[in-house]
Amino acid sequence: MSKENVLSRLPVMSSKRILASSTESNCDSQPAQKRLRKDPEPIKPKSAATVIGSKRPPVATSRAPISKPVRNKTVMSLVKRLMVMSSTGGGGAARRPAWDLKGKVSDMEGRLNTYQSKVKLANQENETLRGSVAQIRQREGEMEREIERQRNQISEYEEKLQALSGVRDELEKTTLVKQELQRDLANLEDKYKVMETLRNSQEIELQTLKMKLSVQESTLARLQTSLRDREEEVRCLTEAVARQEDELHAGEMERRRLHNTIQELKGNIRVFCRVRPLVDGGASEHIQLPASDNKTLTLAKTEESHTGRAGDTHKNYNFSFDRVFGPCASQQEIFEEISLLVQSALDGYNVCCFAYGQTGSGKTFTMEGGEVDETRGVIPRAVQQVFKAAQKLTEQGWKFSFTASFVEIYNETLRDLLYTGKANKRPEHEIRKSANNDITVTNLTYQKVWSEDQVHNLIALANQNRSTAQTKLNDHSSRSHSVFQLDIDGENAGRDVKCKSSLCLVDLAGSERMLKSQSQGERFKEMTAINGSLSNLGIVITALANKESYVPFRNSKLTYLLQGCLGGNSKTLMFVNISPELDSFGETLNSLRFASKVNDCVIGTATANRK
Repeated sequence: MSKENVLSRLPVMSSKRILASSTESNCDSQPAQKRLRKDPEPIKPKSAATVIGSKRPPVATSRAPISKPVRNKTVMSLVKRLMVMSSTGGGGAARRPAWDLKGKVSDMEGRLNTYQSKVKLANQENETLRGSVAQIRQREGEMEREIERQRNQISEYEEKLQALSGVRDELEKTTLVKQELQRDLANLEDKYKVMETLRNSQEIELQTLKMKLSVQESTLARLQTSLRDREEEVRCLTEAVARQEDELHAGEMERRRLHNTIQELKGNIRVFCRVRPLVDGGASEHIQLPASDNKTLTLAKTEESHTGRAGDTHKNYNFSFDRVFGPCASQQEIFEEISLLVQSALDGYNVCCFAYGQTGSGKTFTMEGGEVDETRGVIPRAVQQVFKAAQKLTEQGWKFSFTASFVEIYNETLRDLLYTGKANKRPEHEIRKSANNDITVTNLTYQKVWSEDQVHNLIALANQNRSTAQTKLNDHSSRSHSVFQLDIDGENAGRDVKCKSSLCLVDLAGSERMLKSQSQGERFKEMTAINGSLSNLGIVITALANKESYVPFRNSKLTYLLQGCLGGNSKTLMFVNISPELDSFGETLNSLRFASKVNDCVIGTATANRK
C-alpha cells in the first residue's frame, strides 16, 4: 500500500495530527500532547423556555448530550498510542550522512512500516468512532423526537393555560357580578320590606277611599240629577240669550234708524256758533246771548249820525243757529252736542265737521284743543269716542278697521301732513273721483291705525308739518286748510252685515282783510289763496241753497275735496267761530251771514253705506 493511499483513507483530523507529530520536533510534541489531553468542553444544552403570562417559570428543553464516557475513553486511547509511536519512531536516532543511501532507505522503510501500523490503528479507531457516531445519531434522533413531543405537549399546556387564564378572568368578573347582585339583592330586600309596609298602609287607605267613594258616588248621583236640571236651565237661558241677541241687534238697528231720523230732523248741515272769550276775560258789549235761548245770537252796533241832526243809532243783527255756545262753554260741553253725530260714522254714515271764521277766532282750539285732557278739541275727542264705541260693538260681533290720513291745502296745493321723507322728494298730489263718486288723493299716506294713541301720534306729526306764520292778527296763524280723515270699515260676520264710512274733520284757515292783517309778500299770497278758497266755499253753499243744477265744486281744491261732505250723502256740521272784539265786528258779521246761508241749505238725505 502506497503512502498516498494510506493518507487518503485517514480522517482529516487524524492525518493532520499524525503529520504534525512526525514533522515537529520533540520539543513541540509535549505541548501538543497537553492540548490533546485537555478534555473537550461538554456541549451545553440549549434551553427552551416558554413564559405564559408573568407567573409560570420557564420549562427547559435541551438536546441530550453525546455519551461522554464513551467519547472520552476512545480519544484517550488514541492519544496514548500516537505518543508511543512518535517516541519509538526515532526522534533520537542520529542523522545519517548523505552518502549512506542504504541506511536512509532502511530508515524510510522502517518509517513506512510504522506509518502503516499507525494507519491500521487509525482505521480501527475510525471504525470505532463511526460506530459511536451512528449510536450518537440514533440517540440524537430519539432525543429530537422526545424534544418535539415535549414541545407539542408544552404547546398544549400553553393553550390550556391560556384557556384557564380566560376562565380565571371570567371567574373574577362573575365574582364581581355576584357581589353586585348580592348587594342589589340586599337593597331589594330592604325595599321590599319598605314596600310591604307601604302596601299595608295603602291597603288601609284603600279601604278608607272605598268608603269615601261610596259616599261620593251617592253625592255624584245627586249632582248628576242637579246637573241635568242645570243643563236644562242653561239651554233655556241660551235660547233666551239668542233671542235677546236678536232683539239687541234689532234694537241696535232701530237705534241707528231713529238716530238717523233725529239727525235728519235737525238737518243734514247743522251749524253751531261759538264765541271766543276776550283776552282780558271780560264780557263783550256788542254780542248779546239770551240766557233763556241757546240757539240765537244778536250782534249790536251803535252808529253815529252822519247829518248830526239825530242822535246815535243802534242797529241789531239777529241770527239763529242749531246751537250757540258762549265764551264760558267748555270743550266737553261742545263735544257732547256733536257726539251723536260722531256715532253716525260707526253706523255707516259719512260725517264731516269743519270750523269756519276769521283769523284768531279760535277755530284750531275748537278742532284740536290743548294738550291737557280738559282742553282737548273735537278731533281727539271724536277719535276717542269712535274707538270706545267700536270696542263695545265687538261684543255684538262687529269687527272694525281704521285708516287715517291728514292733508292740508296751502296756496291751492295739496300737501301730505303725514309725509316723513325728504322735503325735496315730496310727491305731488291730485284729487281724483272714482266711479262710485268717492273722493281720493293720489300719493297720499293712508296709515292703518288700531288704537287711539296711534291717531294722536299722527295728529302730533301733522301739527309739526302744518304751515303756520305770524300775522298782525295772530302770532300762530294757520296759513292752510287741514283735513283729517278717518276711514272706517266694519263687518258683522254673524249677521252678514258690512258698513263703510268716513269721519272728516276740517280746520279751515281764517279769513282776514289786508288792511287789518297788513300782510305782505308771502303772507299776502297766502291770504289771497285762503280768501279765494273761502269765497268759493260760499259760492258752492249758495248754489246748493238755491238748488242750482250746476255746483262749482272744482273752482277750488277745498270745495273739490269736500264735495262728498257737501254733496248730499253726508252728515255735516259747521262751527262758525267769532271774535268778541269790537274791531272785529265786520268780520264777525260776515262770518255769521255766511253761517246763516249754510244753515238754510238743504242738500238731501244722507244714506248709510251698508251691504
